[in-house]
Amino acid sequence: MKQYVAVHAKAQRIPPAVYTGVMDRIRTDDPEGPGSWAYEWFRAGESAEAAGQPLDACRAFTMARFPYVDGPARARALERATAAFDSWRRDGTPIEPHSVELPGGTVHCWTAGLSAREPRPLLLFTGGIVSTKEQWAPVLTRVARLGMAGVVTELPGAGGNTLVYGPKSPAFFSRVLDSVTGRAQVDRTYAVALSFSGHLALRCALDDGRLRGVVTAGAPVRRFFTEALPGGTVPAVTVNTLAHLTGLAPAEVPGRLRDWALSDAELAALDIPVSYLVSRRDEIVPPGEAELLRRRVRRLDVVENDDVHGSPRHAAETPLWMILSLLRMRGERSARRAAVSALWRTARLRNRWTARAR
Repeated sequence: MKQYVAVHAKAQRIPPAVYTGVMDRIRTDDPEGPGSWAYEWFRAGESAEAAGQPLDACRAFTMARFPYVDGPARARALERATAAFDSWRRDGTPIEPHSVELPGGTVHCWTAGLSAREPRPLLLFTGGIVSTKEQWAPVLTRVARLGMAGVVTELPGAGGNTLVYGPKSPAFFSRVLDSVTGRAQVDRTYAVALSFSGHLALRCALDDGRLRGVVTAGAPVRRFFTEALPGGTVPAVTVNTLAHLTGLAPAEVPGRLRDWALSDAELAALDIPVSYLVSRRDEIVPPGEAELLRRRVRRLDVVENDDVHGSPRHAAETPLWMILSLLRMRGERSARRAAVSALWRTARLRNRWTARAR
């Protein structure tokens, strides 16, 4: 767990001193008590809350429930994370809650910029199998600068999404779009869908023409399902999380998820721009997934990092790449796009220089 959580700490901008201090105290994943994962991160959340820093508290509580709720300690952490985020967003942010009731459960979202009077193109943002909507929802404070409305939600089974993760899960994206029709230009939706949610977004785009572009990082496409899972090379924390979200036993996951692989015909049928960030040393999703996309997807932009899953060493430049990808997909040619491009390239160069210095 320590090995795979770094990218989430950096994405949430948890200060290195806080992250290192907590991780140094963790010795076990027992449910309760000093030295346990949930206890130490929960304590960090309480400290931030006592200091009047609800967003920092949310981040720590979110880490306490990583990778998924498996008992009272992590359930309590998820509740406190949601409450802390709610406290923060009420203090002058444009973020509002939104829920979608579906036959199989409830999808909870955070939104910004929805308006029946002035509907805007929609940004749909989702993380992977181990992240919650509160982890990513702060991006909604900046979505208006892109001239867009925004919805941040979670994969089925993750966080507050009570749906079961399964073969029909891509349709939940469509139901979320249905729920905000009239308050956003849902026929001009662009998804930033990280890791496993990128796979769902690509599958959804095959059936729902309202998705006009997908930006993703480390998304499984085919080889993860047909080679890595059956081959036993996927980390146990990933297999166990997939088992939890799907309601399967861990031993059942490889066989039951094999059919989720995207075929050549499906990839060739994607007639939308796709931006894909690949980490060449990805220990979860085979880097070869990018080659499948290169061969079949017609409108593809690939960026490669010499990094592990999620590219934690590139955390500063990845948000710039996402924004630039969105601007490109929307066909924007402006001083803003040129500025974001320059900032991204500068960040990449700085990262390379830092890596060489190490």
